[in-house]
Amino acid sequence: MNGPLELLLVALVGLATTSSVLAGVAVGLHVSLSKKVLAGILAFAAGTLIGALAIDLAFEGAQELRKLAFAPHAAWAFVGGAFALGAALYYFASLFLERKGAAVRYQTQFREYALERKQAEARQLIELLSRCELLRHLPAEDIEELLPRVRSRRVAADGIVFRAGEPGDVLYIVARGRLEVLGQAPGEGRIAELGAGDAFGEMALLSGGPRTASVRALEETDLLELRREDFERLIAADPEMARAVERLSHERALRNISSSGADPSTWARVARHSLEHVGRSETTRLLQKAGHGAGMAIVFGNILDTIPGCLVIGANFASLESLAISLIVGMFLGGIPEAAASSAMLKRAGFTRRTIFLLWSIVPAAGVAAALAGKLFIGSPESVAAVFAQAVAGGALLALVVHAMIPEAIHDGGSQVVLPTVGGFLSALFLALVR
Repeated sequence: MNGPLELLLVALVGLATTSSVLAGVAVGLHVSLSKKVLAGILAFAAGTLIGALAIDLAFEGAQELRKLAFAPHAAWAFVGGAFALGAALYYFASLFLERKGAAVRYQTQFREYALERKQAEARQLIELLSRCELLRHLPAEDIEELLPRVRSRRVAADGIVFRAGEPGDVLYIVARGRLEVLGQAPGEGRIAELGAGDAFGEMALLSGGPRTASVRALEETDLLELRREDFERLIAADPEMARAVERLSHERALRNISSSGADPSTWARVARHSLEHVGRSETTRLLQKAGHGAGMAIVFGNILDTIPGCLVIGANFASLESLAISLIVGMFLGGIPEAAASSAMLKRAGFTRRTIFLLWSIVPAAGVAAALAGKLFIGSPESVAAVFAQAVAGGALLALVVHAMIPEAIHDGGSQVVLPTVGGFLSALFLALVR
């Protein structure tokens, strides 16, 4: 029977377990605590949760199945499959919400999101650069240094890009539109027509000699420019690129430039995957862009992180003596540094303090609801269905630990978080033995 008093106690336990996030928000917005201290707390909480999941859920769930006449291998496969299902459900739901903006909650998740966005935004530019024979002779791994030096230029229809005889100091790539190349001799007329993806003026970067033809736009055209002075500064700072350009500068390389160099698609793929850093200004821009309109994604992300643990807490509640102490301790302690780090990120994304408190205040409410749902719909673990449900929730919680808690702890605390993580695990083992 689930009497009113028992349900009230379950609700209070769910509230107490998740209320720490509000303290974490206050810390993140108003108190300057050492990141290493917060990382240590988060690591200890992660270790405690791992211990609780391994002992209180996985092992005890398998033991219940053994009492129900399951063979050892069958019990392991049943519990393991349910854990895997829960982890997969959490991962794909989390991935969906992060792409909708929930990634701004955590530094490590946002870093991954920002790199993906940077690579996606640079994809078209890199594809155009890969069409240039000269640029493909340069190391694709150095694309991150090259991209900021590429400029845009719009030329009106019938506009002249350059005339024959002018200094050759810019490489051009056609992003959109059409141009014609006009011969230098009187009456020579059109030599060639250029379209999207075509590059011209390549030798300007190597020799700097005068232009041998004129180029005129047939329609409004967008060009990408790489100036010789920017190119020279780039190779001066990169010995490997300087050596590549030196090889190109020989007369034989100049003659054969169109018949060598990396395949365009291969060069572009390597270049995209070489974008491994996101600068401070770019991080701020992406934070604000991702955070705009992401309120509901953040809310659902916080709920997703809360539900699995509280479901298990509610399902295991029979009396105060039966409380899943390890799980409660891990969730309570983990909520403080998680919310502190998240609130700092949300503030950088442009959210007001009031909005941040509102976004995180949904967590205690979700904790109460999940604990009650666990008590009402899962209940005693002494059935196959209850073991399965708890194992699915356990898999989701384990995915949370690996996906968010441990990466955040390592990001702020470095390798030193190994010790508090082990300490948390041993604490969970002790609590399981003395229960």
